Amino acid sequence: MGRITETVKVLLIANIIFFFGAGYLGDYAYKIFALWFPENPNFGIWQIITHMFMHGSFSHILFNMFALYMFGSLLEQYLGQNKFLFIYLSAGLGAAGLQILFSYIGYNNAYQTYIDAGVSPQEISDMFESVRKTGEYRVYSSVPKDVSNQLFTNYLTPMVGASGAIFGILAAFAVVYPNLPLFIIFIPIPIKAKYLIGGYFLMNLFSAVTGVTLLGPSNTAYWAHIGGAVIGFITMYYWKKNSFEENRWN
Repeated sequence: MGRITETVKVLLIANIIFFFGAGYLGDYAYKIFALWFPENPNFGIWQIITHMFMHGSFSHILFNMFALYMFGSLLEQYLGQNKFLFIYLSAGLGAAGLQILFSYIGYNNAYQTYIDAGVSPQEISDMFESVRKTGEYRVYSSVPKDVSNQLFTNYLTPMVGASGAIFGILAAFAVVYPNLPLFIIFIPIPIKAKYLIGGYFLMNLFSAVTGVTLLGPSNTAYWAHIGGAVIGFITMYYWKKNSFEENRWN
């Protein structure tokens, strides 16, 4: 693993500061810095950056920072500070973009179902206002419960975490060091990076497409993971093919 490189160190410190700062400020911090659905009044354009430094729980930040610690420094040594930071931030932005895209698809489909059921846009707007204040909304017998859940979950649930950026780092790492042997807990044999990270990506893709959770909590933003990984992979593949010499692990 070697030493922690400077950019990784700064990112670790920034995420930890945000985590404990949010714990002190409470809901206000999440209202300001988490990434809200663009139709929600809490949305702010700066949130596409700040949400990467917010986390929902101790286990959330622990896993992300451990992955950054494990894979980030070796990748930064290979890429240099500027290219490493570019992959980290661009993967985080790609993650946010893809998650918002699929949130809009789910939101628009559910919204149209309400309209088709005879609920007016003003009534839907009033329900949004009510649920923000009370946490409750009116149930329409003509609208399936899962559609209502989809509408209000997309509208009311903010996105937090560095997971999209971390998936970009993991994907880039697999491109640079595909045959590097990695060990994970409870499996006593080494697994090549391209298989371990690739398998983890496929599990997240399965969950994103089917909605079936294989790892992590049920409210995980799987499309954000996919978006981050795709950006990291494409960027690193292009750079490696055009700019970098083959690494000794390949």
